[in-house]
Amino acid sequence: MKGFREFILRGNVVDLAVGVVIGVAFGSVVTAFVKDLMTPLIAALFGKPDFASLSFTINNSKFLYGDLIDAVISFLLVATVIYFFVVMPFTALVERFHKEPPPDPTTTKCPECLSEIPIEARRCAFCGELVGETKAPA
Repeated sequence: MKGFREFILRGNVVDLAVGVVIGVAFGSVVTAFVKDLMTPLIAALFGKPDFASLSFTINNSKFLYGDLIDAVISFLLVATVIYFFVVMPFTALVERFHKEPPPDPTTTKCPECLSEIPIEARRCAFCGELVGETKAPA
């Protein structure tokens, strides 16, 4: 029993369970949105898209390819809704709040002539000024 309790209370199992429950709930919301809003909108624009009655028969076996067409249309509608109403807004939100740190500088300015020089340089290529080490007294 102790091993089972440790397995159940392990963080990733609980996270997975919560993710599945949220996914199922979200799936029902998306399905309702497609069924109640998107499909009637398409029906209003193009006529009622119902292909369930389409079939053909070979050797007394009935092939209902209309159901497949309905399933493909439903899938495409759900994928469209997910992309435009979930993925795109979420991506925009993440990009807005995710700021990458600036890259490490590879150049610096010469203190004498203000030219861009490599950060590892010990002498400016433009004016000959020593940079990066202390100058010897003259």
